[in-house]
Amino acid sequence: MGPHSTDEVPEAKEDIRSLSSSHRHTTNLPYMHKVGVPPKQNLFKEFKTTVKETFFADDPLRSFKDQSKSRKFILGIQAIFPILEWGRSYNLTKFRGDLIAGLTIASLCIPQDIGYAKLASLEPQYGLYSSFVPPLIYAFMGSSRDIAIGPVAVVSLLLGSLLRAEIDPTENPAEYLRLAFTATFFAGITQATLGFFRLGFLIDFLSHAAIVGFMGGAAITIALQQLKGFLGIKNFTKETDIISVMHSVWGSVHHGWNWQTIVIGATFLGFLLFAKYIGKKNKKFFWVPAIAPLISVILSTFFVYITRADKKGVQIVKHIDKGINPSSASQIYFSGVYLLKGFKIGVVAGLIALTEAVAIGRTFASMKDYQLDGNKEMVALGAMNIVGSMTSCYVATGSFSRSAVNYMAGCRTAVSNIVMSCVVFLTLEFITPLFKYTPNAILASIIISAVIGLIDYDAAILIWKIDKFDFVACMGAFFGVVFKSVEIGLLIAVAISFAKILLQVTRPRTAILGKLPRTTVYRNIQQYPEATKIPGLLIVRIDSAIYFSNSNYVKERILRWLTDEEEHLKEANLPRVQFLIVEMSPVTDIDTSGIHALEELHRSLLKRDVKLVLANPGQVVVDKLHASKFADDIGEDKIFLTVGDAVVTCSPKLAEEV
Repeated sequence: MGPHSTDEVPEAKEDIRSLSSSHRHTTNLPYMHKVGVPPKQNLFKEFKTTVKETFFADDPLRSFKDQSKSRKFILGIQAIFPILEWGRSYNLTKFRGDLIAGLTIASLCIPQDIGYAKLASLEPQYGLYSSFVPPLIYAFMGSSRDIAIGPVAVVSLLLGSLLRAEIDPTENPAEYLRLAFTATFFAGITQATLGFFRLGFLIDFLSHAAIVGFMGGAAITIALQQLKGFLGIKNFTKETDIISVMHSVWGSVHHGWNWQTIVIGATFLGFLLFAKYIGKKNKKFFWVPAIAPLISVILSTFFVYITRADKKGVQIVKHIDKGINPSSASQIYFSGVYLLKGFKIGVVAGLIALTEAVAIGRTFASMKDYQLDGNKEMVALGAMNIVGSMTSCYVATGSFSRSAVNYMAGCRTAVSNIVMSCVVFLTLEFITPLFKYTPNAILASIIISAVIGLIDYDAAILIWKIDKFDFVACMGAFFGVVFKSVEIGLLIAVAISFAKILLQVTRPRTAILGKLPRTTVYRNIQQYPEATKIPGLLIVRIDSAIYFSNSNYVKERILRWLTDEEEHLKEANLPRVQFLIVEMSPVTDIDTSGIHALEELHRSLLKRDVKLVLANPGQVVVDKLHASKFADDIGEDKIFLTVGDAVVTCSPKLAEEV
């Protein structure tokens, strides 16, 4: 935003009051446009505009304008259930793409779901349940065409970690399960509430850098947790930090490792990584890494069954309950000591699940060039988790790996989620007994290969190049997760994100401006070393709104600029500063504290015999300057439309005084 940028102000409008931007001391000064002062706004109208811009910036009711009551009712139903809108144009061509995509992601989700359930310390069938009901609900209510719904690694780890801190799943499995359903219910309530009240902007407070670090740390933690199944260790630590895990791993190296398990795990991990490499190398073979986990499960299960490797210490899945989701509505804690605990866990898990799903949805929406309503997405995700909590599911969200496969497989609509759900239904009804001999090592290998992609080295390097403070946030979240716990890592991520916001708000940037050669443009002298200062003038730009949180700093920083400049001029034996011009183009707003700071600045300058001049205050700012009578205090002839006007006007004064 340059100092020469101007607001268009119609000259002949009666309702626009104006103040003079120049007091002509010489007859040959060029014409200067006046600074427009907006008419007084109705308080209710101003409040209404602010609320609309805050909560309804996307104007969600636009399509309802000038419509009949019956049409508004139909549009309202379609807003809640988008499938009723795009379903009218659905055809066989689209279904073919969705069928292929649905079958492909189903082959990927079934083995992953079994592994992710174990990551959350739940029985394997609960992972499959969570890929049956939630995708069906989302298909009817969600607005993303590409997102694939189900359990994900990070949320499973987070949920399991938070639940285990309250209840031991081995000692009290029934209570643990009930708390998981309670947390899922409140995760859904949190998501739906944020969407309904259009508070989706709150999830943006977790910065991209913090998410990159958190996801990378969680990926390493998840991979370390899989060493139990990968190495065949029976007595494994319940802690998630790297030191405890490595102590547990190396402490059991002589008597706890099972070489048959390691051979199975290493062989199929190599196969899975090779499949991922093929898919990455040639996009046509996207289906290879998608079906590789299912092939691994089938082959390893058959191998264990014919060799009876389970008799030689190879740990297997054993029993998976057959049949579709039983009702769990009566198991949710609506009272008692676990109600508040379930609420706390649900809010945290729900927010992380929401952040991941919305980020994934926006990514693929931009790739296919369609709009995604973040608030609608939140309501859809919340509704599916609320229903899921009552049908034996735990927190489900959008999976990046499955969504990427869904996209590359050619999905056209959310019907691919319905196809996947149908395949999971058939698996639960008929195939689950066949997973009895599936080795835990293969599930560990599948999860390790899946979470490797969550470690985004390139993003971390880019963050380091762009913003060092962002990199600190990234590494803080990363090391917090790896060396302490998922909760601590998340807390660090949130704390550093808020710290950055506070730092930027309380310590805004300011700059000294100089005139670019052969132009009337004034720019930061650090960015443009060739820009020259005007003798007798000091031009300062404030690059932020002026609020109670930074008003005192802004005032002191400007005075410090002035003191430094005066010392420099004194040493060089040059004329002193007589005018301080404050460029206010970037100042979008000012509050009472900001006005007080300007008044204090004005008084301090008068004591130094320096006149305060303002350049290009915006509509909101100039209105408040007049309401507070500050414009009268400094003089209406000291407020200009541009820095150039201010300099042209002040320079002749200097010449006359000299």
